[in-house]
Amino acid sequence: MWREQDVKELSTEEVKRGLDILRELGVVEIVFSGGNPLLREDIGEILDYASRFFITTVYDNGSLAAEKIDALRTVDFVAISLDSLDSRKNDYLKGVKGSWKKAMQTIEKLHANGIRVGVSPIISQFNLYEMVDFTNYFLEKGIPVWYCLYSYDPSNDPNQLFKIGRKNDEFLITDNRAMVELCDTLMDIERKNSNVLITTKTLEAVKNLYLNGNRIWKCRALKNFFIIDHLGRVAGCHLNPPAASIFDLPDVWESEEFNALRRIYGECSKCIYLCYIVYSIHGSVVGNLEIAKEKWRSAKLFLRNKPLRPLSLVKQR
Repeated sequence: MWREQDVKELSTEEVKRGLDILRELGVVEIVFSGGNPLLREDIGEILDYASRFFITTVYDNGSLAAEKIDALRTVDFVAISLDSLDSRKNDYLKGVKGSWKKAMQTIEKLHANGIRVGVSPIISQFNLYEMVDFTNYFLEKGIPVWYCLYSYDPSNDPNQLFKIGRKNDEFLITDNRAMVELCDTLMDIERKNSNVLITTKTLEAVKNLYLNGNRIWKCRALKNFFIIDHLGRVAGCHLNPPAASIFDLPDVWESEEFNALRRIYGECSKCIYLCYIVYSIHGSVVGNLEIAKEKWRSAKLFLRNKPLRPLSLVKQR
């Protein structure tokens, strides 16, 4: 993602206006991702504003968070992208020499400064066999682990909201048996340690996928979650074209056009992006309470006066 830059973005005030709209819609959680959202000079002001009203998570690749501690103090969770305990393997995966060292230093500094930081590895064939050791290493330090799963955009549709994954046979999980065993092991660890930030129900869904190829969930894009890019364009997921502007969202949220899109998304089986799986499984009121019960979510979930509504993933270049 860092190779693809777009200098055009929403202004600070436009972002705040968009956050106000999300609040009015009843959104309870926002994830700021990228690229790297910490590249914005106004990110501290944006995160402070978002944290007043939403459960707020920020993704960082470890390059900036250590210098932005003051901007991160109000957020609920900072996820640092790290894929291996082997510095050479991690730098190879990230495409940046020295990224492992920088990320490790950032994790330690944020943890020492009281920021609720966790590591977020992308599970792939490249690191599949070290994921248990990776998990235990950080759990022993009291640092949560929040997983992603290697996937790639299945098409090159020029109209999709933005691009994330590209097919790479080196990373594509081919050892299904090992993946099933990893899911079983993580379920065992998760029952004993609340810092494993993935639910049993999610792990069961992933296990089933690699065990027999069945998807036991339906995508609930534009119901339980949606994506907003750096220009304020909204789509159910990044694989689809923009469906509206965030500023038009109140007028179209209950429209027949959006309901038709929801039906289409519900039949989609294109991807296995883990964030979409999680919120497809856990996006209802009951699902959110299940997540909170497993000690994933902030206690702020129980302080909301509004009904639980969609997750919003805010894309920042």
